[in-house]
Amino acid sequence: MKRLFSLFITILFLSACSRDDGASNKDLGHRMLLIGNSFFKPYAEQLDIVASDEGYANHNSTLVFRGGENGWAISFWNDSTTISHQEIKEAFDNGGIEYFGMTSGSSPSNRTEGFKEWIHYGLQENPDMKVFISIPPIDFPSNWTDTAQHYGFSSMESFYDYFVNTIIHKTVVDPLRAEFPNTPIFTIPTGWAAVHLLKMEQDGLLLDSIGFSGPRATSLFTDAKGHQGQIIIDAGTLMWMKGIYNLDLNTSEYETGFNTNLHGLADQIMADHDPLYNQD
Repeated sequence: MKRLFSLFITILFLSACSRDDGASNKDLGHRMLLIGNSFFKPYAEQLDIVASDEGYANHNSTLVFRGGENGWAISFWNDSTTISHQEIKEAFDNGGIEYFGMTSGSSPSNRTEGFKEWIHYGLQENPDMKVFISIPPIDFPSNWTDTAQHYGFSSMESFYDYFVNTIIHKTVVDPLRAEFPNTPIFTIPTGWAAVHLLKMEQDGLLLDSIGFSGPRATSLFTDAKGHQGQIIIDAGTLMWMKGIYNLDLNTSEYETGFNTNLHGLADQIMADHDPLYNQD
C-alpha cells in the first residue's frame, strides 16, 4: 500500500512538473515600441486590446504617433527637438524593447533613411530586438482604379502586390537586412485587409451591412483619404497578431463583432504573404 501511495505521489509530481514546463514556454507577450501615422495608429492601439483578450498578459507597448509624413521614421528622426523624438529615444534608452514597429513611408530618393537610423539607435540598448514594418493601403480608395492604371497596372490588387513585393521588400527590407544581418526584420502587409474587404463589398460577399465611406463602425473608410473603418482595423490587427505572435487565428478567442469571417481573411492574407518576409 505504501508503494502504491509513493507511486501515486510520484505521478502527481511528474504531472505537475510537466504542466509547469508547458506554462513556462507559453508566449505571454512582449514589450514593443510602435511609431507611425494615422494609417498605422489604429492597428497599434487595437493590438493592445486583442493581445489582452488572447491572454498575452505581458504584452506592453509604447505608442508614438504623428499624422501623415510626420509619422514616417525619417520625420521622427529628423525632428530631433520634438517631444515625439525624445519619447522614442527614451523608450529605447530604458531597454527591454523586444519588437520595434514602424510604418513603411519613406522618400523615393532614399527609402531606407529613418529606418536605419532608428534601428541603429535602438540596438544599442536593445540588441535582441526584432523589427517589423507595417505596409499600409494606398490612400484615396475611390481613386484606386485610376491610380493603378496610372502606374501601368490593371487593378489595385496587382498594383498593391507590386508595392509590397517590389517597392517595400526590395528597396527597403532587403537593404536593411544587409545592413543589420543579425536583426530579424519582417513585414506585415496590412493594406491587403482594405484591398480585399473592398473587393468583397463590391462583389456582395460581406456578411455585414458595411458602406464604402462613413462612420467607423459601419464603413470601410471614414473619409476620402482612406482612413480605415473598424472592419478593416480588426482584420488588419488580426494580421498583426499572426505576424508578430504567430497566433492561430482558427482558435482565436477575440470577437470582432462582425459576421464576416475576418479571422479567416487575415489568416489567408498572411498565408499568401511571401514567407521570406515573415518573422523567422
